Amino acid sequence: MQDEYRTVARAGVHEVEINRSRFLCALAPAATEQEAQEFIAAVRKEHATATHNCSAYVIGADAGIQKASDDGEPGGTAGVPMLQMLLRRDMRYVVAVVTRYYGGIKLGAGGLIRAYGGVVGEALDALGTVTRRRFRLATVTVDHQRAGKVQNDLRSTGREVRDVRYAEKVTIEIGLPDSDVEAFRRWLADATAGTAEFELGGEAYGDA
Repeated sequence: MQDEYRTVARAGVHEVEINRSRFLCALAPAATEQEAQEFIAAVRKEHATATHNCSAYVIGADAGIQKASDDGEPGGTAGVPMLQMLLRRDMRYVVAVVTRYYGGIKLGAGGLIRAYGGVVGEALDALGTVTRRRFRLATVTVDHQRAGKVQNDLRSTGREVRDVRYAEKVTIEIGLPDSDVEAFRRWLADATAGTAEFELGGEAYGDA
């Protein structure tokens, strides 16, 4: 697994005009290929009268799923340059749709490639990107007497507290970088006089 990846900070639209053609780039985070396809379908529906709705998406921290569509533009002049821009920027779990309203002036193959790739790059700059880092999920189970101090200590040392459940004991779910697991285990034993239980879970990604 990749230790980290970048994705778009939020969904949004960026518009440019090139030789009287309007290019609107809609970007959004997408956790799955289905989410990406649903976003593309929604943009197509919204801009049903547009000349073209070209798309590209990259799913997976390792960019395992990559798709691009020219939607009627000459082959390789729209979807591929969009996809290449996403990959050049190390973007993952992201979908881009560029809607074109033709303005009457042909751009030529080179012009189209620059326009479609360029508007995706501009949209990424306008909307911003975030880095997500891989971490291990872990649970700490501790008695009520110590739970408050443990939670405060976790937050004050910048560790992410994801969930807290109160029952006979208190279960605190946290996220830890792999490299921090052993040091954390020692810290927890010291902080709770060896009374806390510590269990490692699966892997996930969170904001870096």
